Amino acid sequence: MRPIEACIRPARGAAPSHSGIFGFQTVPDMIEARNLHKVFGAFHAVRGVTLDVAPGEVIALLGPNGAGKTTTVRMLGAILRPSDGYARVAGYDVVEQAREVRRVVGLLTEFPGLYLRMRPQEYLCFFGALQGMSASDSARRAEQLLRQFGLWEARDKRLDSFSKGMKQKIALMRALIHDPPVLYLDEPTTAMDPHSARQVRDAMLELRAAKRTILLTTHNLTEAEELADRIVIIRNGSIVAEGTFAQLTRQFLGAPRWELRLGAPAQRAAAVIDGLVQIERIDGESMYYYTDDARRVNPQIIARMANAGIPVVALNELPRRLEDVYLEIVAGNGRTDAATLAEQPARRDGAPVTGEVVTLKVEG
Repeated sequence: MRPIEACIRPARGAAPSHSGIFGFQTVPDMIEARNLHKVFGAFHAVRGVTLDVAPGEVIALLGPNGAGKTTTVRMLGAILRPSDGYARVAGYDVVEQAREVRRVVGLLTEFPGLYLRMRPQEYLCFFGALQGMSASDSARRAEQLLRQFGLWEARDKRLDSFSKGMKQKIALMRALIHDPPVLYLDEPTTAMDPHSARQVRDAMLELRAAKRTILLTTHNLTEAEELADRIVIIRNGSIVAEGTFAQLTRQFLGAPRWELRLGAPAQRAAAVIDGLVQIERIDGESMYYYTDDARRVNPQIIARMANAGIPVVALNELPRRLEDVYLEIVAGNGRTDAATLAEQPARRDGAPVTGEVVTLKVEG
């Protein structure tokens, strides 16, 4: 069967026509949410979420299971109606213009339902038709995606014969078929082998370079650190922290941590640099300390070591991971809600931890 013949022709009627980037409305923020709430009976799933996402920005929405991530995404995708508050996507109201919102959004859910008796190309063309694409455009786009994700050779196999990772790729392609300006990706690399996961991350990097707006929910913190321009952490239905990785690291972990390795026992060196830095600990010939002002402090440390005749083997800033920040915010010391942040002890650098939500926007 030729590609064009695999497609199902769309129903009559054209998709809405808009001007601006990607053929859709040009808006200051591609996603704008204000005081979103969602209540299911007695359960308050989302509590006052406010969020702005600029065109082309990649946001990682993180939080424990049950925190309200998926419910928030469903409201932003015009699948669930907010109990209170409002949201706009590409300028469209998620309640009053739900159909238009669904046109401009590509959605990958954590547990995508696939039509397993279909073959990949006809499946993708079917969803292209639902988005108002022509048969020829659907066929071209489906082939492009199948080749990009390494499934072109499997185009004649039924989806029920695919592995979990292959099915996840198909679900992602379904979200991408109409080349939407906004993508909501819920655990996009779940069940994938390392090679397939790398393909998906590379595709996301290409989408970011193409100025697509992406809201990514994931438990893979390395993935979030690699892909996201900004990180939003939600707990118990509320946003408790927001900023770049560097900003959140500084806010919740304090000053950068350094390792000074010496050619002699480090105990003597502690007296040499007393008052210059905050020493965390000494371990044999290594010393660990914190400083905010490495450009000024570290040359002084080297000079003092030389004057004291203590050989320096190495001086390194120790890497900090998003996992460290995440655990500090979400699970550290048994915190359960944003208000209790104010009850926590001071950070390592001596600054107090407040109960305010950290809102640090990316500049430029």
